[in-house]
Amino acid sequence: MSGSRIWGDTIVMLRFTTAGESHGPALVSVLEGMPAGLPLLADDVNTELARRQQGYGRGRRMQIERDTVEFLSGVRAGQTIGSPIAMLVANRDWKNWQDVMDPAPREGDPDPRRRAVTRVRPGHADLTGLIKYDRDDARDILERASARETTARVAAGAICKRLLSELEVSIGSYLVHLGGIDARPCDVLPDDINAVADESPLRTLDREAEDAMIAHIDVIKREGNTLGGICEVVCRGLPVGLGSHVSWDRKLDGRLASALMSIPAVKGVEVGIGFEAARRTGADVHDEIEPAPGRTLSGNVRRRTNRAGGLEGGMTTGEPLVLRVAMKPISTLMRPLATVDVATGETAAATAERSDVTAVPAMGVIAESMTAFVLAQAALEKFGGDSLAETRRNYDSYLSHVADRLRH
Repeated sequence: MSGSRIWGDTIVMLRFTTAGESHGPALVSVLEGMPAGLPLLADDVNTELARRQQGYGRGRRMQIERDTVEFLSGVRAGQTIGSPIAMLVANRDWKNWQDVMDPAPREGDPDPRRRAVTRVRPGHADLTGLIKYDRDDARDILERASARETTARVAAGAICKRLLSELEVSIGSYLVHLGGIDARPCDVLPDDINAVADESPLRTLDREAEDAMIAHIDVIKREGNTLGGICEVVCRGLPVGLGSHVSWDRKLDGRLASALMSIPAVKGVEVGIGFEAARRTGADVHDEIEPAPGRTLSGNVRRRTNRAGGLEGGMTTGEPLVLRVAMKPISTLMRPLATVDVATGETAAATAERSDVTAVPAMGVIAESMTAFVLAQAALEKFGGDSLAETRRNYDSYLSHVADRLRH
C-alpha cells in the first residue's frame, strides 16, 4: 500500500507493499520510509503475527502455519537503519503445494494442474479476476486474493505500531458483534485493551456474549456455513492535528477508511458513532468543547463526548480515535452455493476449499495494523525525521507549542 505523496516540495515516503500467494513458498513485506534508530526485534513482529492467527472458528490452516518473520534488510543490531525493511514469512504448507504452485513449467505438467479451480465461488474474487486477467484457472486469482496476504500487512503494521509506541500512541481492538449477537458495550475500556481481549478466544470483552457466540459458531460450522461480524479499533495518545482538511486525499478519515476497506471481506467502516449520526439531531451528535488546562494532546481543551471518534475535518482532535470495521461472512462454504463451472459453462456447486467459519477476531488485528500504518504515515508527514531522535525532537517541539495554546 503506497503512502507516497508530493505536497509542495515535500515527498512523503512511508509506504509498504506485499508479495506472495497463499500456498506459495513465502510471503514478503517491504516497508519503506521508517526512520533509522527505531528499536526493533523479530519478536515485535512475531507477537502480532501470532495474534492474527488466533480466534475460535478458524480452520486447519492456522494449525499448520506458525508465522514468524525473517528480516532480510533494513534492520541491524536490533535497530532500523533507514533503508527499506524487507521481511519474509515462510509458508509451511508450501511442501504440500509445490506441484500446484511451482513457478517453473514441469515436463509432463498436466493442463490444468492439480487442484485447478473452475467452479468459482460467489462473493470471492474468483470469477471477476479470472475474466479480468484472462485466466482459465481461478487458482491464479484466489491465491493472491486470499486473506493469507494479510500476514504480510500485519508484519508491516507491527513496525508502524512500534514507531507509534515511541510517541506514546497505543492501538487496540476487540470484537463487538458476531453473526447477529452483540457484545454489551463497555462503560470503561481497559487500559490495555489487547491484553484483555486477547485472553478471549473471540477477542471480545463480554464473556457472557462470548459463550453465546461460540455456541452459534458450532451450529454454523455443522451447517457448513460462515459468519461475519464487527470489531472496534481504539487508538489512544494521538496528538491534535494529524491529517489535514485542505485536500480530499489528506483527510485522515478517508485514508483510514480506504486502508480498512482494503482488508479482504471488509464491507463497512464507521468513525465514532458512524451511521447513527445520520439518525440524530446536531445537538445529539456534535461534541461540546470545554477548557481543560494541561491537556496538551488536545490543545488544552476537552470534548465532553467523543461521538466524532477523535476526528474532525479530517484531522485528529486529541481524543481517542474510535473506528468500527464490519466483515462479511467468508465466501468459502463447506456446503457450497450454486455457481457456474467456467470450464463447461454449466451450473455447478462452488469449490469448497479449506476455510474458516469466521475470521472476525483476526480481522480486528489486521485492522489495527492498517490503522497503525496510516497513523504512522500521518505522524511522519507532520513531524518528519530521518532518525527516530529527530522525529521525537520535532514531536516534542510541536507539543510544547500546542501546550501554550488557549493557556490562561
